[in-house]
Amino acid sequence: MQFDEAVQYLLGLGHETLTIKLGLRNTELLLAALDKPERSYQVVQIAGTNGKGSTAAMLDSICRAAGIRSGLYTSPHLVSMTERIRIAGSDITPDDFARHATTVRGVAEGLVARKEIEALPTFFEQLTTIALLAFREAGVDLAILETGLGGRLDSTTAAGATIVGLTSIAMDHEDYLGDTLASIAAEKAAVIRPGVTAIIAKQQPEALAVLLQRCEAVGVQPSLTGGDFLKTSGLNLRGRHQLENASVAVRLAEALGDHGFAISSEQIGLGLARVHHPGRLELIPSKPAFLLDGAHNPAGAAALRDYVAEFEHGPLTLIFGAMRDKKLEEIAQILFPLANCLILTPVGNPRTASLETLAPLARRFARGAVIEANSAAEAVRIAITQTSDNGLICVTGSLYLIGETRPLILKLVEQNHDHTTRRTAQSNQQPENF
Repeated sequence: MQFDEAVQYLLGLGHETLTIKLGLRNTELLLAALDKPERSYQVVQIAGTNGKGSTAAMLDSICRAAGIRSGLYTSPHLVSMTERIRIAGSDITPDDFARHATTVRGVAEGLVARKEIEALPTFFEQLTTIALLAFREAGVDLAILETGLGGRLDSTTAAGATIVGLTSIAMDHEDYLGDTLASIAAEKAAVIRPGVTAIIAKQQPEALAVLLQRCEAVGVQPSLTGGDFLKTSGLNLRGRHQLENASVAVRLAEALGDHGFAISSEQIGLGLARVHHPGRLELIPSKPAFLLDGAHNPAGAAALRDYVAEFEHGPLTLIFGAMRDKKLEEIAQILFPLANCLILTPVGNPRTASLETLAPLARRFARGAVIEANSAAEAVRIAITQTSDNGLICVTGSLYLIGETRPLILKLVEQNHDHTTRRTAQSNQQPENF
């Protein structure tokens, strides 16, 4: 398959959340048929509700600063599926992605033909296998895997990580993981298995109790983090919540030292100073400025609210689009009152919340003007016309919305910069007495 064919094939398996099938058997069969690529390198698995992607990105940056050849697997992507698989700091090439996808597809179809499984493995099962296969071919020393959903039955758990990190656990994906914090924590706690090194972030008491019970049951002595010692570090990600994520990343890096990887404190600092994670409190300087943050649950929305409260800015325009299965009322109650102008938009995703769903929430919680846009692109255009040069346009509600708007915003900012540069150059060429 060519790259476009590979993407269409994977998407044709169904949306990764709508058609999710939790369980390890399919992934284990795929990996076994490929001679278990996950055994060619050390594996770190990061689970949790919020912050696991940022923590994975931080650890990857630290490893690269230490000269460790690392592979990073995260989800979702913003623009291209290649973003999910990074090798030594670069996205996998489309050609390599397509080649590995073709291999995994062939193995998957063979399993079905031999009736070892009833149906093709899901989007996420095959994509996880593609990543692990690509890491082996690329000769990585370490694979860093962000858990997709839960932990106990998530495909990444089939890789058998020797080091696991648990970031903050909150209510999310209740349809799959349970409707209490304890049940959600139990699903995620299952990544803690006998013999692993476990790093646990600061948690709500109910979640922490479940995690500690799991550690005791499997004979693991966990390392509990705290972010205070990082308050003066040069962390290159915004928001106070990132300090706790950084604490987990630092402890994971230190744990790697017990597994044959030499990482100094200087290299840890350098990695944190260099880390970049698009779409997570990402500030794009412009007039007006843009702030992109894929806050998709109440905890993420609260973190965004806290950051905006500390960030000096003029009038705030909020572009909001989200998935209909999220806690929309709670998120709206947190974010909508912040906006001088609220722009609602659907997202190009089958799970999107419609304008009809969002509008009543806007009427209840918004304090400023409310505008409905038919698309993310239209929302961006409206926001620019509604926001003064000293204002801030914040795009939030879903990483899928960030993926739609970020390329448009970057293009607009670049065009405005080029236009300003040309005008300045022309002005400087005029005679003094012009």
